[in-house]
Amino acid sequence: LTQVVMPAPTTMTTRPHNLRAPTSTPCVHFQSRCPAASYLVATPSTKKSHPTKSRTRTVSLHSMSAGGDIIAAVTSAHPGLLVGTIASGAVTVAGYKVLAKGLDAVGIVNAFVLGTLAFAAFGAGGYGMVCLYFLFGTAVTKVKLAQKEKEGIAEARGGKRTWRSVWGSGLAAAICAAFALATGSYETFAAGFAACFASKLGDTTSSEIGKAYGTRTYLSTTFREVPRGTEGAVSLEGSLAGVAAALAMSVVSLPLGLASSPSVAALVFVSAVIANYAESILGATVQTKSEESTGIVALLTNDVVNVLQTSLASLIAVLVCGIFV
Repeated sequence: LTQVVMPAPTTMTTRPHNLRAPTSTPCVHFQSRCPAASYLVATPSTKKSHPTKSRTRTVSLHSMSAGGDIIAAVTSAHPGLLVGTIASGAVTVAGYKVLAKGLDAVGIVNAFVLGTLAFAAFGAGGYGMVCLYFLFGTAVTKVKLAQKEKEGIAEARGGKRTWRSVWGSGLAAAICAAFALATGSYETFAAGFAACFASKLGDTTSSEIGKAYGTRTYLSTTFREVPRGTEGAVSLEGSLAGVAAALAMSVVSLPLGLASSPSVAALVFVSAVIANYAESILGATVQTKSEESTGIVALLTNDVVNVLQTSLASLIAVLVCGIFV
């Protein structure tokens, strides 16, 4: 008998000829910092990925994303108090020399608070209106300042305003901003905010231009001719300049996003004019700067009257906008 030993079978693994063995494919990962989404994108490459370069690219993308978030926050219509504080603080520090030309040190601090509320509630547009009022209000105060000082009718301290002037001009606007943040009724209170500054710039302009160029001035109640600089007095030159200033601020409220339509801008203008005339009547009848006055009349300083005037303008705008718009 012959024994035949067969070789052990060889195990072979076969695969279709059209498939290739998998190869390692490096991936470059992109991660978004956007809170709403996080994603990965794989990019095939035949080159070996370098860890340092990958980290650099990731950091760069993260920086771009963070920068985009900051820009989005600053350009938001209603950024909130945190962004408002940072933005107002940055502008205050950068523009301190300019602010110091129209405000004393304490006034600048209070203007920072007003600016914070304006930016928080109404964004760059609201802050822009505050800046416009400050710049143009300071400019008209300086018109023929030497002549007004000689006549004894110029603003004290060379036209520099104090914290009382800041809130005399902007308290109503600050209240509108606070209510907008608290209630979310931004459109309604934005109209009141704009009316406040339209009214105040109109009043400041009519007063300062009237003192500088008014040829004949009259009491707003009796139309009796009185000297320039008399409380409650009006002049043709000053009145026209004041109306033009209020109109300009009302028109500007449209591109600044404070007036939602031309009709709201018209409401801002009408509210400002009504409040300005009411201020003239108040000044002609009860306002006084005399230190010898007593009672309620003694409390009606120029800054208090300004608060009443701007509050009336804001109140009219808010009520009408809230009911009819």
